[in-house]
Amino acid sequence: MRLNGFGAERALRRILPRGLFGRSLLIVLIPMVLLQAVALQIFYGNHLSELSRRLAGGVAGEVGLMVGEIDSAPQGRTAITQQADRYFQFSATFLKGKALRQLPPPDVPGPVDTDLARALAAALHRPFSVDWNAVPDTIVINVQMPDGVLGIDVPRKRLYIGTFYLFLIWLIGTAALLFGVAALFLRNQVRGITRLAAAAEAFGMGRDEGPIRPEGAIEVRRAATAFNRMRERLRRFLVQRTTMLAGVSHDLRTPLTRLRLALAMQPQIPPQDLADMTGDIEEMERLIGIYLSFARGEGSEQPAPTDISALLDEICAAARRAGASISLDVPPGLTATIRPEAIRRALTNLIDNARRHANKIWVRASQTGQRALQILIDDDGPGIPAAKRETLLRPFESQDPAGTGLGLTIACDIVVAHGGAIRLLDRPGGGLRIAIELPV
Repeated sequence: MRLNGFGAERALRRILPRGLFGRSLLIVLIPMVLLQAVALQIFYGNHLSELSRRLAGGVAGEVGLMVGEIDSAPQGRTAITQQADRYFQFSATFLKGKALRQLPPPDVPGPVDTDLARALAAALHRPFSVDWNAVPDTIVINVQMPDGVLGIDVPRKRLYIGTFYLFLIWLIGTAALLFGVAALFLRNQVRGITRLAAAAEAFGMGRDEGPIRPEGAIEVRRAATAFNRMRERLRRFLVQRTTMLAGVSHDLRTPLTRLRLALAMQPQIPPQDLADMTGDIEEMERLIGIYLSFARGEGSEQPAPTDISALLDEICAAARRAGASISLDVPPGLTATIRPEAIRRALTNLIDNARRHANKIWVRASQTGQRALQILIDDDGPGIPAAKRETLLRPFESQDPAGTGLGLTIACDIVVAHGGAIRLLDRPGGGLRIAIELPV
C-alpha cells in the first residue's frame, strides 16, 4: 500500500507545475472550478432536468392530442392540423402511403432529447421518430399513421429556455475573469521572488549587479530589503578583507626581501649555501603567495565575456614553455561570462599538478548545451584512487609530500564560485581526467 501511495505521489508531482506561479494559480483555480461545478450540478441536475421534463411532456401531450383527434376523425385531418398550427404553433404535413424510416440517435446538449422521446412514447403508443437537425430551429416529429406518415414541425424554442445558456455564459465568463485577475495579481507577486532568486544566484556567482528594487507583497519586500543589506555587508567585508590581506602580503614580503639582501651582502657564505638559502626564501615567497591567494579568493574580479579558446591557448602555451608536453583541442570562438584571471589561475593550477605527475597532457573544451561548456584535462600519470578524490579537494590535502594541498582546492573554489562543478575521473586508457563544467 505504501508503494502505491508513493507511486501516486510521484505521478502527482509530475503533473503539478513546479513553479510558484503555476501552483498559486492552482490554489485559486481548483476551489473556483469546484464551486462552479457544484453550482452547475445543482442547476443542471435539478432545476434544468425538471424543467426539461415538463417542457417535453407538454409538447408530447399536444402531439398526442393532435394524433388522437386525427385518429378519431381522419376526414378532418386538415382542420385539425390548422387548429394545431394556430394554438400549438405546429406545422404538419402528411405523406400518404409512406413508411416511417429510422433516424440515427440525436446529438443535442442536455437531457431534452431523452425526455422528449420518453414523453412521446407514453403519449403516442405507436412508432415515431424525432429529427433534430433536418430544419434549422425546428424539431420534426414523424408519427406512423395507418395510411402514411404524419410529420409535425415543432419550434425548437418550445423545448429550450434561454436562461440555461445565460447561466453557462455566466459561469464561464466569471471563471475566466477571476482567473485573469488572479493570474495578473500572482504574476506581480511572483515577479519579486523571481528577481530576488536571480539576484541571489548572480551574487553567489560573483556577479554584483547592484541592489534590487523591493516589490510585491510585504513579506517579499522585506526579503528583498534584507538581501540588499546582506549584500552590502558582504561587499564591505570583502573590501576590508582584501585590504587587510594586501597589507599582510606586504608585511610578510618585506622581511623576506631584507633577508635576501642581507644574504647577498655576505661574501663569506659559500656559493652553494647561498643558493640554497636564496631558494628557501623564494619557496617561502611562493608559499605565502599561494596561501594569500587561497585566503583572498577572487571576489574582487568582476565577470566579463571571455574568449575561452584564446584563454586556453595562452595557458597551454605557458605550460609548454615550462616544459610540459600538452595538446589542445578547442573550437574557435568558444566564449563564456567568467572572471578570466580566476579561471586562468584555476586551470594553471590543474595543469601544473598534471605536469608534475604525468608525461603527456591533453586539454579539450566544448559547449555541452545552450548554457554550459565543459573543459577536460587528461593526463597519463598514475591517477588518483577513487577513495581519495573527495579528500584531495579539501585544503591542505596532497598526494605530493612537497605540495601545499591548495592547488586543487583553489581550482575547485573558483569553479564552484562560477556556478560550475569539478570532478576527478578515471581517464580511458589510464591516468586522471579532470572534468570542469561552467555555465555560459
